[in-house]
Amino acid sequence: MGLCTSKPSTDRSIHVSYPPSEPPTNAAAGDGGAERPDASSADESLTSDDQRRKERTELENVKKSPFFPFYSPSPAHYFFSKKGNTTPKRFFKRPFPPPSPAKHIRAVLARRHGSVKPNEASIPEGSEADGMAALDKSFGFSKHFGNKYELGDEVGRGHFGYTCAAKFKKGELKGQQVAVKVIPKVKMTTAIAIEDVRREVKILRALTGHNNLVQFYDAYEDSDNVYIVMELCEGGELLDRILSRGGKYSEEDAKTVMIQILNVVAFCHLQGVVHRDLKPENFLFTTKDENSQLKAIDFGLSDFVKPDERLNDIVGSAYYVAPEVLHRAYGTEADVWSIGVIAYILLCGSRPFWARTESGIFRAVLKADPSFDEAPWPSMSPEARDFVKRLLNKDPRKRITAAQALSHPWIKSSNDVIKVPLDIIVFKLMKSYMRSSSLRKAALKALSKTLTVDELFFLKEQFALLEPSKNGTISLDNIKSALMKHATDAMKESRIPDFLASVGGLVACCSIVLFKYLTKACFGVSFQETHPFDLLLICVGFS
Repeated sequence: MGLCTSKPSTDRSIHVSYPPSEPPTNAAAGDGGAERPDASSADESLTSDDQRRKERTELENVKKSPFFPFYSPSPAHYFFSKKGNTTPKRFFKRPFPPPSPAKHIRAVLARRHGSVKPNEASIPEGSEADGMAALDKSFGFSKHFGNKYELGDEVGRGHFGYTCAAKFKKGELKGQQVAVKVIPKVKMTTAIAIEDVRREVKILRALTGHNNLVQFYDAYEDSDNVYIVMELCEGGELLDRILSRGGKYSEEDAKTVMIQILNVVAFCHLQGVVHRDLKPENFLFTTKDENSQLKAIDFGLSDFVKPDERLNDIVGSAYYVAPEVLHRAYGTEADVWSIGVIAYILLCGSRPFWARTESGIFRAVLKADPSFDEAPWPSMSPEARDFVKRLLNKDPRKRITAAQALSHPWIKSSNDVIKVPLDIIVFKLMKSYMRSSSLRKAALKALSKTLTVDELFFLKEQFALLEPSKNGTISLDNIKSALMKHATDAMKESRIPDFLASVGGLVACCSIVLFKYLTKACFGVSFQETHPFDLLLICVGFS
């Protein structure tokens, strides 16, 4: 019906549509050409109980009426009680995301970065205002940046800061070029923004040393800025390389890029770090050479996460955000989805999900499936298509991990030497299996006979990384030893040792039956419907 545009009538009677079983009362219908009695005088003759009963009856009639399916501004608004004017609760029960998650993401980023305009911000009250005025912007970093580095020209700019080239003034590295991320403290107007900077430095400090991760040197501060000193990558962004190649890579070249991306992401996930903003712009080449190394950068949105923990804040870039991020319940699997989007772009030169607005992109991510029917997909290998589809599985439980992706047939066909890293999923599997019923354990052992050689390859690699004893058993000491070989300080922050302790309380020793079924694998049997968490444990029997 919409809004009422006619002038209000002096007649106070309410015109509603009644169902056949409930004819209008005489007071509402009138009597021939006689003058209609005033509604107020008619109501005064009723008792309070009758009045409430009358209002309840007419309220139900309005709810049943096809003319008032939702609340609508009309003269009826002033007749019914306050309770009757509220929108029925069922109308708010809609699945995530909200109609425009793009607005939510912009609002979240604005709050994190303290960039809310004065007329958009809520007015703080009491202690909240005092807390904002007393923000501690001291990070405890060294204050001698100017003594050690000479700042050069700006090479990039982001929402929260800018990056400059610089060089060492003295010491063994005198004259060596570095990149310095400069974050003005004046932009740190919220406690969240300050904590983001603190966490970014902590993550960079903890993870540095991996070949495909930008090297971190140190962090400094003065009264005006925070300076994060890192390796200078002069080869440009991965996005620029894609564009310079006409918008896409060949399969062989794409494999080389994907191996490097998967390696560094699998490393981060093992340490309990989720990046949350993986995209071609956040991967830089060290030099202009075509075969130069690729480095992951920008951990400003990264966070520590336990193996069984779910994050709920919506962050990231629209084209690369995973469906579960919009549902506010995600973990490291969200990074794998972003890698799938990058792989899709590398191979065909277009985005898997596209719309004119951010809200449209999010709806496509949630509901649409990427197209593999249009060129050049039909001319690509089936393994390449399968690889991307497994990365872009909307169900995070069925999506392969970064370590599993490195054992995919398409990746293994590369000429590069591939070393599958230890997967944190192993420890999640142990905990899950030990809490399973006897029936489930028996079913998993039976399912192990249907595994293909490709699926067993990943399990074999993971088992070897745990360094079993000569009699084919794995003790808790084996597990701890394997973790220590791959551990960094980040693993302590993400509380993976605590998680391992909970596993240790459940299992004392486990025996492997992997090789028993290796030669009995059913080569033509698909294993896609099995939960990926079961893949290792259906080959592992715990004593």
